[in-house]
Amino acid sequence: FIQQGRFVEILKYPIPWMVFNLTFISFYQNFLLLLIAAPSYVASTMANDPSCNVAPLNIFGLDGLATVLMITFIVIELIADNQQYKFQTEKYRQINAGVEREADYADGFCQSGLFAIVRKPNYTAEQCIWISFYLFSVAATGGKMFNWSIIGCILLVTLFQASGQFTEKLTLTKYPVKYAMYQKRVPLYVPKLFGNGARADSSETSPLVEEKKESK
Repeated sequence: FIQQGRFVEILKYPIPWMVFNLTFISFYQNFLLLLIAAPSYVASTMANDPSCNVAPLNIFGLDGLATVLMITFIVIELIADNQQYKFQTEKYRQINAGVEREADYADGFCQSGLFAIVRKPNYTAEQCIWISFYLFSVAATGGKMFNWSIIGCILLVTLFQASGQFTEKLTLTKYPVKYAMYQKRVPLYVPKLFGNGARADSSETSPLVEEKKESK
């Protein structure tokens, strides 16, 4: 349904848009924000309830691992966002200047840096941040891998699967040839264990007719 693009067409009508705005944007997203923060409630409850068998804070154990992972993925997301910002800024500078664009700038979308590893590195990092955050509740419950607060990161990851496919469809509509080639080279969220997303040959760097509509 999302991949076929009908979702966008439906939202162009006032009533479907109002329903979507009320249910998903106004309610569900705020409810999801509450749920992804739930591991902190579990950790706080365990720490403040004398009846609970609380695992002591261990910066060299799971608490430390969760901290390192969160910081790492936050940095990755910052780098990815910055790379995208710099790319888009330079792309539109070249468009406005009327200069001949090459490589990624000719294609119209970023394929270098972290974007050569996965197509949406900022989305990947965002999901990993909150999965890492869940580990604090695991540490607080003495290493029990599952507790009710896991529902937050599960719903978040599920949402990113849908939103990722949605934005993929929009980008593929704008760059039907080049982005399809990029999709074949580079995975969406999970990096390849072997190989990379570099172009196979220089023929992929030539400008396309599909890119002309972007400069209008």
